[in-house]
Amino acid sequence: MTQDVWNGLRHSARSRLMQRNYQRASLAQRLGTTGVEAGELLAAERETLACQWIPGVELFARRVYLQEHRGFFSEFARQNEGRLAEIGLWPQQWATATMWAGSAKGFHVHPPYLPAEAASAETWLRRLYVEEAQNYALRPYGQEQWDVMFFVQGSAEMILVDERAGLERTIMRFRIDGDNHRGPNNAAVVIPPGVAHAIRAEGDENVVMVYGTATTFEPQFEGRIESGLEKAPLPREWEEYLFP
Repeated sequence: MTQDVWNGLRHSARSRLMQRNYQRASLAQRLGTTGVEAGELLAAERETLACQWIPGVELFARRVYLQEHRGFFSEFARQNEGRLAEIGLWPQQWATATMWAGSAKGFHVHPPYLPAEAASAETWLRRLYVEEAQNYALRPYGQEQWDVMFFVQGSAEMILVDERAGLERTIMRFRIDGDNHRGPNNAAVVIPPGVAHAIRAEGDENVVMVYGTATTFEPQFEGRIESGLEKAPLPREWEEYLFP
């Protein structure tokens, strides 16, 4: 019989011992729970993540060039090239935001546009993102706010929750690095309307991001869920919202 290695502890302590599970869950499972690195998502086959990927969300790699003795350089996007060109989205407004180290923002959500001829929100949104998901010309970019986010400095955790009628409530949780952390986690994110999103600054440096929106800012289209909890670490109310 194997000797109990904890015999040297008093019983009250031994009764409270727990064993950490070091078995690694699948990428899809971690994407929807504890979170993954952006680089893991970029390297994976999208088909293997179909059950956990929110329809309309895009993640595309960015290349950061080191300029020795000066700093670094990177592009955001080109209007007629790359993933934004493929999906037919080009922002109408650009802005920048800074998050102090240890802070958080969210959850925010923008309302999906529903045309007058739509039979219901469920049928319209399923047509856009399930039945004709590759028909990007159907998307009413000019009528609703899509976000395209780029991270220039720091490291950030992003949490996305699909709250659109007729679609599965799905969670994506991943970490993105800013340009000053060159590597596989340098990525940009496209967030559709109806997808709630939150961002947490990780580590001890501020996060600086630049983002474009499909429409210009309108306060009435800026919905907030649990926005009074914009602080780190992950608040209990966020956990209750994510996993009711």
